[in-house]
Amino acid sequence: MIIEQITVTAFQQQTRVLGCEQTRRAVCLDPGEDAEEIVGALERHGLELQAIALTHAHMDHVGGVAALKRRRPGAEIVLHREDEPLYMALPAQPSWLGIPRSQWAAYGFDYEEPPPVERYWEDGETYRVGTLSFEVLHCPGHTPGHVVLFEPSERKIFVGDCLFAGSIGRTDLPGGSGEQLMDSLLNKILPLGDDVMVYSGHGPETTIGRERLTNPFFNGAHTSGRYF
Repeated sequence: MIIEQITVTAFQQQTRVLGCEQTRRAVCLDPGEDAEEIVGALERHGLELQAIALTHAHMDHVGGVAALKRRRPGAEIVLHREDEPLYMALPAQPSWLGIPRSQWAAYGFDYEEPPPVERYWEDGETYRVGTLSFEVLHCPGHTPGHVVLFEPSERKIFVGDCLFAGSIGRTDLPGGSGEQLMDSLLNKILPLGDDVMVYSGHGPETTIGRERLTNPFFNGAHTSGRYF
């Protein structure tokens, strides 16, 4: 698997290009911004963009969708249906964080209306990118329609903002639920196996086994959260 990581936005979000080495088909996972750099990565690896694949619809994960769609119009935009209202509210999302409108442009948060979603994730489906087969798991809690993509033969999972090295996703934004998030983590993500490499939407890679042992939300040490 080709994995090209591009760190974007003031939130240091990890946008990734995931490609099949045999067929050169690829998806862009969570384009927060920097469409030109994403296109550069595609061209550098000789990849054809099949889809703009979204784990969820927070602005730091979808802010670059419109620009990337203009550059690669044949790539389908894929999102879980339960996050579509959040996605369509993209231009208003900076206000949810208390950022004054006068500062939106300076931070790169003056978003245009997003293009329509063209395909919806289904829990349990297999999404193929060349020879890669991603299992799609609906993992609500951070947002209602959050999904993760697990490639079992590669032992890699792309978890968006569900899980981080040493922490978990925040649940205090619209549609968040701490109870749902912990259910998603304990019953859908952790059972996949301690050897699985975890690629989060922010911060470094980790493994499920490392988080099972050291993450305070799983080992009983949690007293106050660190959230993104």
